[in-house]
Amino acid sequence: MNRTGKVLIEASNISIALQGRQVLEQVNLSVHQGEIVTLIGPNGSGKTTLVRIILGLLKADGGRIKIQPGLRIGYMPQRLVLSENMPLTVKRFLSLGYKGQDSEMQLILNELAIEQLLDSPMQRLSGGELQRILLARALLRKPDLMVLDEPVQGVDVTGQAALYALITQIRDQFGCGVLMISHDLHLVMATTDQVLCLNHHVCCSGHPESVSQHPAYLELFGSPANAKLAIYTHHHDHTHDIHGDVKSPQKEHHHG
Repeated sequence: MNRTGKVLIEASNISIALQGRQVLEQVNLSVHQGEIVTLIGPNGSGKTTLVRIILGLLKADGGRIKIQPGLRIGYMPQRLVLSENMPLTVKRFLSLGYKGQDSEMQLILNELAIEQLLDSPMQRLSGGELQRILLARALLRKPDLMVLDEPVQGVDVTGQAALYALITQIRDQFGCGVLMISHDLHLVMATTDQVLCLNHHVCCSGHPESVSQHPAYLELFGSPANAKLAIYTHHHDHTHDIHGDVKSPQKEHHHG
């Protein structure tokens, strides 16, 4: 996708040190309307710190964040910790703080195929189901920008591909921009427009195909030949249900 939509958020020369250690140095990032931008990088490279600065949860030492006036952000955290002693159904969880129309919630439930989970306790959901509920909660804010921190955390490989396909579907349907943190470029290649490879500074950025060949990326992550998940760079011609099972006949080519 070309970057023709308006700029939703722009981070310029962001630098921050935490506990005496430089976490981010002169980082630039922008997300346009209708664009999926993925942050990748090793653990501890500053990805979540950058997102926290963008969300206004953390103040950078230097640089500036420019946000489209009135921008609505839907945030999906990396993990949700729920007390085992506090029973909470999916329906109750989604309605906490929600002031919109029932019809709007219904549309999102249908889109994410989670209607049948409404009466389930949150604590009993599978990894893939929980991530879809968290996605739904972020979407209920009617966001212009979705910020997703490791959205496939705790989901098996088949379910991961399905979730990434769903994120693209959400972008297409709702026209929002998406800023996503991932640790695996090969899983997100088919579903992202721009990639920023971060290791305290921006090592490389651009279209996923070009980043995957970039020397700085290869130095951090090794060559694509080592990536056992590279099969997911093709486009899916079948869909998965919420448990990761294929719903329609599978016609894909396996790349071994």
